[in-house]
Amino acid sequence: MKFCFLVEEQYRQDGMPVEVIHQLTLWGHHVDVVRPGGSLLHLTEAVQTSVHDAWVLKTVSGGPGLTLLEAAASAGLTTINDVRAIRGVRDKALAAVIGLSRGLPLPATYAAALPELLLEIPESEYPIVVKPADGSSGRAVHLVSSPRRLAEMLPELAGEGMLIAQPYVPNSGVDIKVYSVGGELYATERRSPLHPDHAVRERHVPLSPEIAEIAARVGVVYGLDLYGVDVVLGPNGPVVVDVNDFPSFRQVPDAPARLARAVLALAAGAGGAATAAAAQPPLGPVPVPTTAGRTA
Repeated sequence: MKFCFLVEEQYRQDGMPVEVIHQLTLWGHHVDVVRPGGSLLHLTEAVQTSVHDAWVLKTVSGGPGLTLLEAAASAGLTTINDVRAIRGVRDKALAAVIGLSRGLPLPATYAAALPELLLEIPESEYPIVVKPADGSSGRAVHLVSSPRRLAEMLPELAGEGMLIAQPYVPNSGVDIKVYSVGGELYATERRSPLHPDHAVRERHVPLSPEIAEIAARVGVVYGLDLYGVDVVLGPNGPVVVDVNDFPSFRQVPDAPARLARAVLALAAGAGGAATAAAAQPPLGPVPVPTTAGRTA
């Protein structure tokens, strides 16, 4: 099979997707790598002359790769993940509305084009978490204790574009990251970006049935095939605090081979979770895929 990987500059040496590309090549598949942020793109030619079985995106939020992926999809080419799904989770304001409307346990969400507008949030909602709507990799995520503290941070928040704010979910300072690969779920434990001083060793951990069901529902709700879900254990149970398309897949056993097999299967099937999502009712149980990580 032939693949086109769209890889942002900051990921050109990253294990994901470099190791996946290497694995596919070892298996005899052809992979072209395009760096949307580092080269002039002849968009129409790239799409119209494509002979690839699938296009795969690994870029930062707001990077130029998504435009090229959307161009490929508009021409009827197969993309991994589906471009509608990627757009739906990369805009965190949109992701919150989609998730809450479909019954996912997400915090209430405010959005503001200007940081000073966040000062209108009632004091009863504090502490709040503020972050860019197009943020990724924990960038510019702030735990804000009070309206006064928010006012002090306005210069720091300026220039971040659309911001979202959510009431802080009290937790132990540990995030559970669940990765979905080829219909299987893998859970890891890591330090929360909101608690940088908390000593937590990132490790593979057991996956509870409750979190497994939530993680499976995330894939169906957003139409994602390869994704990660950040969950915190709050006073009222698990809460989804972030969803990522094509994350790092750290701590997933034999990740390059598993990802490569999943990419091959998705390219061959050319359907994936986006098709399934369109057929799903707004609420109700979804099938839980085979879960991994039953022992630490």
